[in-house]
Amino acid sequence: MPAKEYLKNKIKSIPKTTGIYQFFDQNDNIIYIGKAKNLNRRVSSYFTANAGSKKTELLSKNIRNIKYLVVDTEADALLLESSLIKKYQPKYNIQLKDDKTYPWICIKNEAFPRVFKTRRIVKDGSKYFGPYPNIKTADTLLSLFQELYPLRSCNLDLSKKSVKKKKYKVCLEYHIGNCKGGCESLQTEDEYQSYVADIENIIKGNIKSVVGKLTKKMFDDAKALKFEEAQIIKDNILSLKKYQSKSTIVSPKIHNVDVVTVYNEKTFAYVNYLVVKNGAIIHGYTFEVKKKLDETSSRIIEFVLPQLRSRFNSESNEILISENLTVDFKGLKFIKPKRGEKKALVDLSLRNTKFYLLDKKRQLKNKTKEKKSELLLNEVKNDLKLSVVPFHIECFDNSNLQGSSPVAACVVFKNGRPSKKDYRHFNIKTVIGPDDFLSMEEVVYRRYKRMIENGEPLPNLIIIDGGKGQLNSSLSALQRLNIDKELNIISIAKRLEEIFFPNDPLPLYLDKRSKSLKLIQHIRNEAHRFGISHHRNKRIKSFIKSELDQIKGIGNKTKESLFIEFKNIDAIKSANLQTLTSLIGNSKGNLIYKYFSKEKE
Repeated sequence: MPAKEYLKNKIKSIPKTTGIYQFFDQNDNIIYIGKAKNLNRRVSSYFTANAGSKKTELLSKNIRNIKYLVVDTEADALLLESSLIKKYQPKYNIQLKDDKTYPWICIKNEAFPRVFKTRRIVKDGSKYFGPYPNIKTADTLLSLFQELYPLRSCNLDLSKKSVKKKKYKVCLEYHIGNCKGGCESLQTEDEYQSYVADIENIIKGNIKSVVGKLTKKMFDDAKALKFEEAQIIKDNILSLKKYQSKSTIVSPKIHNVDVVTVYNEKTFAYVNYLVVKNGAIIHGYTFEVKKKLDETSSRIIEFVLPQLRSRFNSESNEILISENLTVDFKGLKFIKPKRGEKKALVDLSLRNTKFYLLDKKRQLKNKTKEKKSELLLNEVKNDLKLSVVPFHIECFDNSNLQGSSPVAACVVFKNGRPSKKDYRHFNIKTVIGPDDFLSMEEVVYRRYKRMIENGEPLPNLIIIDGGKGQLNSSLSALQRLNIDKELNIISIAKRLEEIFFPNDPLPLYLDKRSKSLKLIQHIRNEAHRFGISHHRNKRIKSFIKSELDQIKGIGNKTKESLFIEFKNIDAIKSANLQTLTSLIGNSKGNLIYKYFSKEKE
């Protein structure tokens, strides 16, 4: 029987009741799962002339078989649909783009329960709270619990039977006050369970009840003259209140509600889910949903809500939403607020979806930049015939003015971008007079000698600003360190932008439009800029020293004030007495004015 005729007959037999339907392809794989109030009408709609979008038409063309299940209510259908989609992950259903395993806080089902974080849920009767959007949130809570309560950290079996046998001895944790020694019956299980009950309340957001309980105990201890115990409880109350103050307080009027909102785009939707208890947000979770058939925002909420409530163990009966729903969930009240504090809460949730989207776009942009950088560096590798991609490049430049104040600069580029924290200046120490070749040899030797001693990774490419002479001097420094065979080194001469290689008399000329040449020029120019700025500062310091240091009573702060105001020494010399005294005072102003007046004479 032809597929069309078979499906036509199949649809006629589908009842007009509530349930879920499954579409299968020619390989008998489930390609779509849906729910409907009227199964017959909904399934028939896929085979009409106006089936919907192009994606829906494509789905319809691939259907080879249909199965269905009847349920009592639309809410039951939604839950069953959600469960089956999660199990089979059909091709055309929306998917929660969430491949992360989020951390949970586990209260172990055992005597003297341990409290710890985990990413794996084991169905052994233990209690799991979460998931938390990041490890930091879970760690913050665990740190608070450790500060408030002496919880055990060992994994011993502390059942009554084991403890009675006296199998264990107290460890260091007991002696430093982090545990009360339940392993030797030094603490009752009832006392320990009271800690666990408080921890559960804190996790659930019921901090007020825990503070009330602790406050009562503090006053009882104070009346019984147990002042040390009362002080410890007081410190615990302050820690709890400090933690509570860091929570996002919404409103004391809003008690237990869930908030779910959607920001819908063409191929993806972004969902934010908030759990609010006792006026504070205790859970916030934003994620991406991949759309398959142009699903509406309300349809997405209907799909994700059962999973979110199950994941976060939500007990709220009131749900604040950004879209009106078509499904009634038994026992739940849905509100789409128009004003007031609840509307502000929905707006906050929507803002989170938009921030999440902006962050995704920013990450994508950064990835694109990284990809472009990698392509460019591969081009450099090919153009220069290097053995490795130069992800780490360093460039050297010398600066001096008629032999005075000789300095050098080293700039570092990582992944094609400047790494300014790794830039270095060098004052020439061993070379007397203006010798560019020996100066270059000195700084290259000093740079890589230190890097080798510190165990730092060496660059993939070294660029020398200069010609064949500077390159040979730099190569000599590398040979002295026995690393000349490990490193790629070139020099670039400015006039014709010739690129020289070691032991090769002929230069390489890259196309002036070449991206490789432009990057090398950019790195060379950055080294020149960085070197010139250092050289200029050094000359200014030297000049200040030779002129103003001759005047007794003029210190560094005064010199700094003068140069900020006058910019150079000639302007200071030309300043009149009134201007000087108004800036640095009568005494110092007169000293400088008289000194430079004598010079003029």
